[in-house]
Amino acid sequence: MYPGEPTVQAIPAIQRFQFDFDPRYERAARPFGIRPDNAWVEVGDGLLEARYGRWRVRTGLENVSSARITGPYRFIKTAGPPRLGVTDLGLTFASNGRRGVLICFRRRVAGIDRLGLARHGELTVTVAEPEDLIGVLQATATATARG
Repeated sequence: MYPGEPTVQAIPAIQRFQFDFDPRYERAARPFGIRPDNAWVEVGDGLLEARYGRWRVRTGLENVSSARITGPYRFIKTAGPPRLGVTDLGLTFASNGRRGVLICFRRRVAGIDRLGLARHGELTVTVAEPEDLIGVLQATATATARG
């Protein structure tokens, strides 16, 4: 490297985003085996994987159609185990009521049940850095579209 030369930082192949746990949500989630150490979203190697205790959503990044910030959420509707939207079968992994990222899919994905009978067109995750997750998803979508 030469003086004045810009520094290039390598982007990790897989980026992990931890959930942002509000203490009340953490207490409500704990009986279901959901803890900060087993709740995260990973993006990389062509995949999006979200884990919330024993529940998991995994799909190819080409299946992500959009992502945006949503919230706030009502505690009674989001705290505890993953929540299933009655009208749209959307899935929510909520660790706080402030805000999260709504990720929409081109094709429905499995998540709430181990057999994959219920399929979800969207997933809401309340990660600590929602803007960063959206940025990574958008950058990945742009790179995928190019080539």
